[in-house]
Amino acid sequence: MAITVEWPVRLQLVEEGGTTTARAELRTRAATFTGHGTARRSPDDRDVPEIGEEIAAGRALRDLAGQLLRVADDDLEGAGAAPPRHETRTAYGWTDQLA
Repeated sequence: MAITVEWPVRLQLVEEGGTTTARAELRTRAATFTGHGTARRSPDDRDVPEIGEEIAAGRALRDLAGQLLRVADDDLEGAGAAPPRHETRTAYGWTDQLA
C-alpha cells in the first residue's frame, strides 16, 4: 500500500537596495526547518530582480536541503544504519603525507 505525504515549502523573497534575501520554510511531520539565502547585485550590473530572486531562492533551498540531509544522517546513525564516518585529521605545517 502506497503512502503519500506532502511537505509544503513556503518561500519568501525580499529585495532591498540591490540585495535579495530568501527564507524557505518546510514543515514535516517531525519538525520545521528554515533555510536562508542571499544574493547581492554588483553596482555595475543591470537591475534584473529575477536573477537575484533565483540566486537567493536557490541558496535558501540548498541550505534547507543540507539541514534535511544532516537530520537524516543523524536518524540513520541512531537507527544503526549510518555509513562509517570518515576520520578527519588536522595537520600543522608541511608533512610528507600532505605534500
